[in-house]
Amino acid sequence: MMSMLLAACGGNDNTAGTPSPGSTGETGAEAGKPVTLEFWTIALQPTFNDYFNELIAKYESSHPGVKVEWKDYPYDAISQRLLTSTASGKSPDVVNLNTEFASQLGSKGALLNLNEYLTDEEAKSYFEGIYNSTVLDGKAYALPWYTGTEVLFMNTKLVKEAGLDPANPPQTREELVEWARQVHEKTGVAGYAQQLISKLFPIDGIPILNEDKTAAAFNTPEAEAMIAQMRDLMAEGVVLKEDAEFSKQIQYFSGEQVAFQLSGPTFINFIKKSAPDVYKNTIAVTLPTGKANLRLSNSMDLVVPQKSKNPEQAVEFAAFITNAENQTAFSKVANTLPSSKASIEDPFFTQSDGSLEAEAKVASSQSLDKATDYMVGVPNAGDINSALARGLQEILMNGADIKETLNAVEKEVNQILNQES
Repeated sequence: MMSMLLAACGGNDNTAGTPSPGSTGETGAEAGKPVTLEFWTIALQPTFNDYFNELIAKYESSHPGVKVEWKDYPYDAISQRLLTSTASGKSPDVVNLNTEFASQLGSKGALLNLNEYLTDEEAKSYFEGIYNSTVLDGKAYALPWYTGTEVLFMNTKLVKEAGLDPANPPQTREELVEWARQVHEKTGVAGYAQQLISKLFPIDGIPILNEDKTAAAFNTPEAEAMIAQMRDLMAEGVVLKEDAEFSKQIQYFSGEQVAFQLSGPTFINFIKKSAPDVYKNTIAVTLPTGKANLRLSNSMDLVVPQKSKNPEQAVEFAAFITNAENQTAFSKVANTLPSSKASIEDPFFTQSDGSLEAEAKVASSQSLDKATDYMVGVPNAGDINSALARGLQEILMNGADIKETLNAVEKEVNQILNQES
């Protein structure tokens, strides 16, 4: 699909805003004609119809001659829709994509370099780590929109029984491990459960691929040490020896089989229903950082396809949607986090009413200054993530040798990359 889309977009040689061959060379705005912008989002209708209808009306009233047509598609359909539309010469103007796909398209020349349109002030209005997630070779291919980060939930009853002070929570992963060990020693309960997935590498500053995405880069002494520590913690009972998916993590925390949970705020909805007594004893604090001193976010972005017929207006509209005022407003109705620095100065993100939901929101907001989107950045990222996950499972669940397994996974990942190239 990526190669087809690249061909449809005209390759890497197009400059931003260059009209396609055979056109008159004028966009609608340049010709003095009314401009219609086609705006695509992912799974936001009908829940947020009122918000977007009002937002679009506000934009149109301040931009005479510009009309916005809003279309919404399911998550698993938008990439194919984008391919089909672009190939037929009817490219949308502003499209909602996740960071992984935006990065892939940007690297293939399918998106505008937004740095050619944004002011320095506009570019610097977003959190640096999130904005830079789609900056490749100095070119910005997306504007970050709504996002999310994990927080640390802790069962204060178990923590206090272990002689620890919830008011002074751990700040680093190393400190969290020591807390988990003390909880286990004093109460017999494990510290936490986790899923064995590829993001465990970047949390400790271990890159999955090299800079140009052509080869595996995770087979390092640092990776061996990280996995060995995890194996030892599981053997101690400090971390549950299981590849625990989210549903299992909910089960363990609800049953007080673990004292901590590393998760996004949606976790609250599950424990509130399944374990109201545990919910009452739970607090949320800022997630401790690993050796990379960052927190992984999961962002949605806005991009402008290379073949937009009205690039200037498209970028302006995307910047309007993602400015601080509008990001703040959307976060309030959608219960998401903004990627705009100014947004989190709003009391909505700084003040807590003492509820777990409010604590999680404030803790998440305070994580954004160290947030960056986790992604592999290649079309076959799913295959690479699966290979790493299988390797971790073999080592930690089945007792496979660390070095031998990393060698095998490295070979598999390089084969996957070679197939793509």
